[in-house]
Order: sequence, then C-alpha cells, then structure tokens
Amino acid sequence: MPLRVPRRKRQSLPSSPRPEVTAQQNELSITGCIIELAQLRHTPAGVPVLNFRIAHASEQIEAELPRKVECELQAVTLGQTAIMLRAAKPGDGVKLTGFLAAKSTQSKQLVLHVEQIEFLEGMNHGV
Repeated sequence: MPLRVPRRKRQSLPSSPRPEVTAQQNELSITGCIIELAQLRHTPAGVPVLNFRIAHASEQIEAELPRKVECELQAVTLGQTAIMLRAAKPGDGVKLTGFLAAKSTQSKQLVLHVEQIEFLEGMNHGV
C-alpha cells in the first residue's frame, strides 16, 4: 500500500484594506459643449446609436485651492436619446448623465454612455 502524504490546507490571503462595496456605482454627470457629432447609425438590431464628443471647462476647488479644469470626453448614446441628440449641433451646451465604460475589449479608453441629456440655454463654455 503506497504512503499517502497529507495535503496542506490552502491558506487564505489576508483581505485587502479596501472597505467592502455593497453596491456598485458608476454614474457621471457633466456639463459641456458639443464639439463633434457623428452620423446617426443603427445596430444590427435596429437601435439608433450616436457617437459624439464634448468639451468641459470649469473651475474646481482642490485642496482648498482653485483649479482650472478643461477636458474633452468621448460619449455615445442609444435609443431615444440618440434620436433627440441628432438635432444638436456643435456649440450646443448640454448636461449629460450616464456611466463610464471601456471603449472596447481591445481599448481601455473610457467612453461616457449617456442615458439622460439636458440641453442648456445660453451657456458659454469658453470652447
């Protein structure tokens, strides 16, 4: 009869110092100015899709000091919001709310997936 070597118990790694996250959150709200609109297209299932870019400029307080913030952000919207945004033009001010996701499995570049659009009247973004 062959000798059996007892198996070692797997030791669990110490838990990370991060607190437990009970609900996943990924929501972004930003105002900006539309700088580029692609042509409205449709998915193979017939869902309208519109890719666009916005520019944001503001002054934020960081470490109790004012900081000028300027950035451009890629965005995409689907369905009724895509149809609504189709009538927009570069220079229009918007408030966008949605979530961030990677552009694709090949690219980890972030894209804002817009779920709500509010058009802002008379907003000058300095762009």
